[in-house]
Amino acid sequence: MPPSYRRPPRVAVGCGLAALAVLSAGPAWADPAPSFAELLSRLDQTPATLEAEALTQAAEARVRQARVRPNPTLGLEVDSLFGTGPYSGTGNAEAALSFSQDLELWGRRAARIEAARADAGAAAQQRDLAAVDAAGRLALIYAEAEAAERRAELAEESLTLTVADARAALALVEQGREPLLRGIQSESEAAAARAARDEAQAERDAAFARLEAVAMLTVPVTGIDASLLDQTPGVAREATTAAPTVRVAEAGRDAAERRIAVERIRARPDVNASVGLRRYEAEDATALTFGISMPLPLFDRNRGNIDAAQAEFRAAEARLMGARQEAQADRAAARARLAASSSRVGAADAGVASAEEAYRLSRIGFEAGRISQLELRVTRAGLINARTSAVDARLARVRAEIDLARQDGRAPFQGDQ
Repeated sequence: MPPSYRRPPRVAVGCGLAALAVLSAGPAWADPAPSFAELLSRLDQTPATLEAEALTQAAEARVRQARVRPNPTLGLEVDSLFGTGPYSGTGNAEAALSFSQDLELWGRRAARIEAARADAGAAAQQRDLAAVDAAGRLALIYAEAEAAERRAELAEESLTLTVADARAALALVEQGREPLLRGIQSESEAAAARAARDEAQAERDAAFARLEAVAMLTVPVTGIDASLLDQTPGVAREATTAAPTVRVAEAGRDAAERRIAVERIRARPDVNASVGLRRYEAEDATALTFGISMPLPLFDRNRGNIDAAQAEFRAAEARLMGARQEAQADRAAARARLAASSSRVGAADAGVASAEEAYRLSRIGFEAGRISQLELRVTRAGLINARTSAVDARLARVRAEIDLARQDGRAPFQGDQ
């Protein structure tokens, strides 16, 4: 028998099989994470939604403050006392007690209230958009964690298949039907599969950690049972309302328009009316006093603030125009990606079925000695790649559903909110 086909020592083969058995061992995972629907119900407790809600409450508080009238002013003035001559002491003193109030003419208060309401409306739209974005981010992190888990399972399965093929190859080497090189190659492939499995498990653990952080889970995630990747998105419908980003831009434009009115009214003088009593000690007499005061708009007519408010309004108009164009394009793109990804999922599933059958037949042929180890390796790699492609296709479908849901202003895989 040629040297290259010498039967390897039984000790070497036994050690290889033992090592492969160790390589195939992996940790068991249990305790699944809550379902996406359950996590979605807790979304109002996440930092992003809490921040948006707090900002909305702050804007509503400013509306209440805008309704409040300015405080009146109480004044006391005493003249002609502790001087010289007839004004020594307090005999000729004059004391005036006055009460003054800003009249808030020219619609100043109404404009202030309307501007505060517009800001509160913009804050509410931002809150709704934040909730939609938070739901989309949660869906993506959840789907990525599930995909990472499936890739880890595929890596484990690949290791199992590689070990099984290696054992078959080592058995043929021991029988002298294959050269020693084939056994060494098999053990090398098994070691590479083990490294790939370890890497996939590390990615899975990292994805679980991200899910724990985003969903604010107190118990470590060790698995996902309620699948989001296998959920089929609903049939896309024509949009009946504007996208959340457009509504935010519209609210911002309205708020900017209200600020122009506020700045224009501020250019008009503040009128203050006062009423009071004046006491004349020398005559032992008392008289009423009335007064009207206002600044003369000779130097400051608030032109800079008016121009700034008008420029901000033009900027808000431009943002709205861009938001409408982007929303229209993004919705069309999301619909197209969702349709394409759904077709890709079907094709990937069909590819998995074909690859499974090809590997089954290759394994039978290899054990019967009709095909080579290289051909078996190719069909095994094709099977793993097909299953990985099926996971990737489902993850792409989730991403497309997230994009479309954001344009609809709803949570992914949920009906209209």
